[in-house]
Amino acid sequence: MQTNLSEQAKRLSRAEEAESILRSCVHCGFCNATCPTYQLLGNELDGPRGRIYLIKQVLEGQEITAKTQLHLDRCLTCRNCETTCPSGVQYHNLLDIGRAVVEEHVPRPLSERILREGLRAVVPRPALFKALTQVGQAFRPLLPVILKSKLASQPRPAKPRPTRRHARCVLMLEGCVQPTLSPNTNAATARVLDRLGISVVPVREAGCCGAVDYHLNAQDKGLERARRNIDAWWPAIEAGAEAIVQTASGCGAFVRDYGHLLKSDAAYAQKAERVSALAKDLVEVLRAEPLEELGIHGNRRLAFHCPCTLQHAQRLGGAVESVLTRLGFSLTSVPDSHLCCGSAGTYSLTQPELSRQLRDNKLNALESGNPEVIVTANIGCQTHLESAGRTPIRHWVELVEEALI
Repeated sequence: MQTNLSEQAKRLSRAEEAESILRSCVHCGFCNATCPTYQLLGNELDGPRGRIYLIKQVLEGQEITAKTQLHLDRCLTCRNCETTCPSGVQYHNLLDIGRAVVEEHVPRPLSERILREGLRAVVPRPALFKALTQVGQAFRPLLPVILKSKLASQPRPAKPRPTRRHARCVLMLEGCVQPTLSPNTNAATARVLDRLGISVVPVREAGCCGAVDYHLNAQDKGLERARRNIDAWWPAIEAGAEAIVQTASGCGAFVRDYGHLLKSDAAYAQKAERVSALAKDLVEVLRAEPLEELGIHGNRRLAFHCPCTLQHAQRLGGAVESVLTRLGFSLTSVPDSHLCCGSAGTYSLTQPELSRQLRDNKLNALESGNPEVIVTANIGCQTHLESAGRTPIRHWVELVEEALI
């Protein structure tokens, strides 16, 4: 795509990257065929190709409007288009660049600013999130439907974590909302890894991965959190930690991007690249281990929802399904498994109508094979799908851990 950046755009820190991405697009439109919002709305500007044109116009100096902002906001950043694209267009990086420029030029309504600032103030702080969740449970009948649906009705308490230490060890990002909404997920992970002779080393100084801030256009704050995590993990990395395990694929996708996002930071570039290389989704660790020695034979009929951040961002589609099959679980077929469930981080709160439509479509597909339980690999997807009050939703490692007993 021929591109002529404005003089102002050329001064952006990621100007060359933006121009390179724009030039790699060949207008083919294959991306629209797999874009969830294009499928729902049928508007060219609500598909990847249309959004690329909008960002191109922004970077070439054309007028930036609220309409531009709306179409960019409606993007789930599911990255399905990247899986489909024959030209390898790094759409999500271009979207980050475009959204940041638009944010500077288009003031948001007060209600949107309050919502976004509220999410950024609460979600990345586990203690505050837990406290407010407990208050929300107490006043549940009085809450708006959209907030009520986000509160887990009966979160399973965390089982005790192993205390013995093995020669092999990994780090684990605990997450922001998962300890409150699904507290047993990380405990189950630690117990399964312990049976395989791998210890989880706690690093309490590590906090939010930075994705919430970054994707709500507070990109500097998101990168600040990334640097803080790198500093927190670095002593354990130097001491020989094998991996930084993620049980939430959304966090994992962002941590994998640390190296790219901080490549121009002289103080952190090399460390960030190392951290990204060590970042592993839980399934990457488990699939390399002798799982058959665990003596598990899963006897439940499951449907697996593969989060977009696992299949499109981390390119691990089919990996969890393979592990569950190795362990004897019966997996049902899921039509259109490439499509997003509508969670997409904070999207279910910032774009609730589109999000609900995508959720219900996804549940119809997941339930088509009559599973006992639906399992997934991301707390955002888990909570969002659970909000419909239909088939039970769990993290897949919890069912693996239960089969150990």
